[in-house]
Amino acid sequence: MDVVVAVGSRYNPTWDLDVFFPGGSRSPEFATFLTALAADLERLQEELRRFDPASPAERWATVVDALQDAGARLGQAGAFTVCLASQDTTDEQARLLITRVGELRAAYANLWTELDRHLLAVTDEAWRTLLAHPRLEPLAFPLDERRRRARERMTPELESLASALAVDGYHAWGDLYELVAGRIRVPVEEGGRTVELSVGQAANRLEDPDRAVRAAVFDRWEEAWAAEAEVIAAALNHLAGFRWQWYRRRGWEDVLKEPLDENRIQRTTLEAMWDAVARRRGALLEYFRWKAARLGVERLAWFDVDVPVFHARARVTYDEAADFVIEQFGRFSEDLAALARRAFTERWIEAEDRPNKRAGGFCTGFPLSRQSRIFMTFGGTASNVGTLAHELGHAYHQWLMDQLPVLLRDYPMCLAETASTFAERVVTDAAIQHAPDDPTRLAFLEQQVLDCVSFCMNIHARFLFETAFYQARRQGPLSVADLNRLMEDAQRRAYHDSLGRYHPYFWASKLHFYATDAPFYNFPYTFGFLFSSGLYGRAQEEGRSFARRYAALLQDTGRMPVEELARKHLGADLTKPAFWEEALDMALAPLDRFLRLARRGEEGR
Repeated sequence: MDVVVAVGSRYNPTWDLDVFFPGGSRSPEFATFLTALAADLERLQEELRRFDPASPAERWATVVDALQDAGARLGQAGAFTVCLASQDTTDEQARLLITRVGELRAAYANLWTELDRHLLAVTDEAWRTLLAHPRLEPLAFPLDERRRRARERMTPELESLASALAVDGYHAWGDLYELVAGRIRVPVEEGGRTVELSVGQAANRLEDPDRAVRAAVFDRWEEAWAAEAEVIAAALNHLAGFRWQWYRRRGWEDVLKEPLDENRIQRTTLEAMWDAVARRRGALLEYFRWKAARLGVERLAWFDVDVPVFHARARVTYDEAADFVIEQFGRFSEDLAALARRAFTERWIEAEDRPNKRAGGFCTGFPLSRQSRIFMTFGGTASNVGTLAHELGHAYHQWLMDQLPVLLRDYPMCLAETASTFAERVVTDAAIQHAPDDPTRLAFLEQQVLDCVSFCMNIHARFLFETAFYQARRQGPLSVADLNRLMEDAQRRAYHDSLGRYHPYFWASKLHFYATDAPFYNFPYTFGFLFSSGLYGRAQEEGRSFARRYAALLQDTGRMPVEELARKHLGADLTKPAFWEEALDMALAPLDRFLRLARRGEEGR
């Protein structure tokens, strides 16, 4: 379904990238921008080679400022190329630009690696003196973190070499996956003829309300991924092999060390969260049983789980969705509503349903412009409205962080997902409260239940698979059959062996397993969902005054570990089960309400 910009429409569902660099992937301005950035990175490299770690604090601050400026420019370039490649998977020039930016990103990483050499040369006493300087003191947390992590890695020279080799090794396998996935076509029968769909379009068909359609598309979906499985398995095996070699050279034996460090989470916190999830998610099986009975099947199949039974009476236009999200945001925070209004009016959002777009959705920031861009495919469903709110939550978080120095804007993924899921809950709860009829109310309630299923079951299955895969990969590469078995085993565990059919090729179809910039791109989603649920519970207790405290919490997400953040703003201990139990109470609350209302409607028919 195309989202048509009808006469009188107030919001255009295509984003504006020309405001950054006119001309798309052939933009002369962008080419000039990259050339200048490359030259400056090379100049900084030479400057850092000559840098004396005994330099005064003022000199240190100047170097750090130059690195922050280069990082912001690189972020601008990276966001632009990702947007170009996502809006059109056939844009070969965009893919080449992604590779070019990847090379610049490696060069930038080498600058920090070079700085690591100087950080390690400074005595602890001299380091404390440096961080007391007025220009460095605000950046004490990220700089101190950088120095600590440098001590846990290879020598800066070896780290620099590994980063350079990763461009055409580690990251290249992720790029290959994107290329293969972008070229896959799924043949689907529509109107008596076969239509070749991109994976993004086919994923939308897997949400069709007609179970027969879903089943047929799922069969073709599995076949399409199976046809490319050997190539994709090679990419996954080489990604993991490269990562393990890197870890071994650093002396790391735990595959979770890097993702835990990157998310600033203690292992005890992660374990407390997953333990609480495993104990409580069984309540969702009642929804599965109700849904299976409603569909007339003994057990749900994988392609049934995420598809809602209830839908709003009418599909929502893009304008209506925009107005609705802005209005509901305004009930919580005027700043959040103002940011959303700006995103719609200034065309920050790519929502059109058209061929050759990549699947999924994301929000990316343009740090030099202090703007964001949101990518999704809008089809007029309640789920689409939730996705808009979710991605705008990211944009709001980024807007708050843009007021800080560049190094303090580097917040972990788990806290990024907190802002997005909180914004989504604000909209869906308000939508339930103000729903015009029971079908609409049930549609939003069911979406909240499906969020619990996604974060407590689907995401945990990914975590279980990836953990098992990396352990097995230490002994050698895995076959397609091995990967299918590990994936189905993980799904059976996470879903309490409740489904009649699983998705063994999920390891191939899920982009997140191939994200080289974020290892274990899974548990941060569940953390963000549950942490935001805990925050939402506090917001319900405090009312509108919580919005200011919430904004302050988000602005602290780049300058302390998550455990300290929770203690400071909530007085909570994330390493203990109490907070997670409270969060799960809030997350699962819609389940009983949904089942009561759905069954009452069935009795009244």
